[in-house]
Amino acid sequence: MTTSLRVLFISHAYVVGVNQGKLQAIAQTGKADVGLLAPSNWKAHEWNRLLELEKPYPKIQIYSAPVMFTGRGGVHLYAPWKIWQVLNDFQPDVIQVEEEVFSLCAFEVAVWSRFTSKPLVVFGWENMDRTLSVVRRWVRQFVMNTAQLMLPGNHDGSHLLRQWGYTGLMEVMPQIGVDTLLFSPRSHQPKNKEFNIGFLGRLVPEKGIDILFAAARQLQQQGLNCQIILCGSGSFEADLRQEAQKQQVADLVTWRGAVPHHKAPEEISKFDALVLPSRTSPTWKEQFGHVLIEAMAMGVPVIGSSSGEIPNVIGRSDLVFPEGDAQGLTAILERMIRNPDWREEVGRYGMTRVYQHYTHERIAERLVSLWQKLLELKSGAYVMRQEKLTEHNT
Repeated sequence: MTTSLRVLFISHAYVVGVNQGKLQAIAQTGKADVGLLAPSNWKAHEWNRLLELEKPYPKIQIYSAPVMFTGRGGVHLYAPWKIWQVLNDFQPDVIQVEEEVFSLCAFEVAVWSRFTSKPLVVFGWENMDRTLSVVRRWVRQFVMNTAQLMLPGNHDGSHLLRQWGYTGLMEVMPQIGVDTLLFSPRSHQPKNKEFNIGFLGRLVPEKGIDILFAAARQLQQQGLNCQIILCGSGSFEADLRQEAQKQQVADLVTWRGAVPHHKAPEEISKFDALVLPSRTSPTWKEQFGHVLIEAMAMGVPVIGSSSGEIPNVIGRSDLVFPEGDAQGLTAILERMIRNPDWREEVGRYGMTRVYQHYTHERIAERLVSLWQKLLELKSGAYVMRQEKLTEHNT
């Protein structure tokens, strides 16, 4: 069967093959052919190495090209003729660029969208109203004026887009969902004497891991046995080790180091609960917290702070504590430890929520529906213009 809808994605995020699961899910719907343009020379500055463009899914038609200013999300650029070559070869019905609305990549794609009259969809994570240069503000306005659908990754981002003047079609959704084959419930481990509190992410101040230490100390003072498992690496690790000593919980902490994505389910399965205690800083707040939906897909209860999008991802107030409030976190953890039935109910809730909103397949369905609506609106607008021309000529 030949599909009529052809969608070209342009984003550096899909250099990593595991992130292409969403694109594969779209292709598997049978309702869209998927193309991807991604950098051939993307540099991950945090690891100081070039990433090779991975191609795990043969259903996705992949194009690659070098970019200028590699590794810099806001300023990297493709050679203009390369984008033209890809558009000319793939012949998309819709172009979806997944870069911030003020990025130069989004700008050059918007130019080609106008030139070719192909509808433009823009995804972005930005959730803070940063001070931008005059040029960046002009780029942002040009892209918003061109886009016919905006996909903010969080609710704060949707409010910002309206504040910046975007009035068109918009829907909030994460960039990628969860691979439920990888992140699935594991067989029950023998119950530990200690309650394992897990964290998986970057070891940086804004992730609030010191709040986790303070909560563990309070639990210990209440006579409740717990352990903290920290999975991740980062510039703040040495300071955190000192903080653990200071808060007298160093003997409760297991440092697992950086965990490859394919091994994350194995680590998460060891958690009795996963905690994301992020705290907002002047330049950052939690944009989503993807590890939350990975744990939820596995039936592992999650707890998060009130930073950024976390409350919306979790979706229930009894699992959210005010950011920076160690006592609030302690209260939720205490309830989980003392009430195993409630903990199991929370785990089931998380799985249900993921399957309703956050799987690759669910996001694929939502995107296909939005693209179809977009093309129907475009077709309707075209018919109206033709009718007006006919009326004018007669």
